[in-house]
Amino acid sequence: TIVGTAVSMVVSVLCAYGLSRQNSLGHRAILLTFVVTMFFGGGLIPTFIVVANLFNGYEQYWALILPSAVSVFNILIIRAFYMSTARDLIDAARIDGAGDWRILWSVVLPTSKAVNAVMALFYGVGYWNSWFNVMLYMPANDRKWPIQYVLYEYVNQGAFMPGAAAAHDVAGYAQPAPLALQMAVVVLTLIPIM
Repeated sequence: TIVGTAVSMVVSVLCAYGLSRQNSLGHRAILLTFVVTMFFGGGLIPTFIVVANLFNGYEQYWALILPSAVSVFNILIIRAFYMSTARDLIDAARIDGAGDWRILWSVVLPTSKAVNAVMALFYGVGYWNSWFNVMLYMPANDRKWPIQYVLYEYVNQGAFMPGAAAAHDVAGYAQPAPLALQMAVVVLTLIPIM
């Protein structure tokens, strides 16, 4: 969660800042490309093939981070906030000799702490609650599973908590956990992120 949030925030901040500068190279074409990807995705199977085969991401931690590292919606929100940064501050920094990196670090980021904190929270909650990428890219290695997928296995798939007595099998299938255990597990997974 921490690494994924940090990677996502770095990528989102840099991308949003570049797209917020009206004179940046090709920002309209890049922005249009981003907006199109919000409505049309490549699909699950092509994404799996790219991550698992081309980038050798099967059973790797980065396969849990990189496919969801960029949220176009979050980038657009950050971009809109960066565009509302007072132009006088940016012009004053340019007159003082600051380049784009210095302006981002010294002017834009300090004036946009609120939106950056909210987006970091969005990314953090998203990474904390993600279990689907684990199911796709790490189904066999239970030592690398994050807590959400472990609990998914316990609650929905009929797996048993360590040390618990096994429930009776009916027709060869394990029974899902009782409702009380499911609710207790949900509460336990919410405590750290709260």
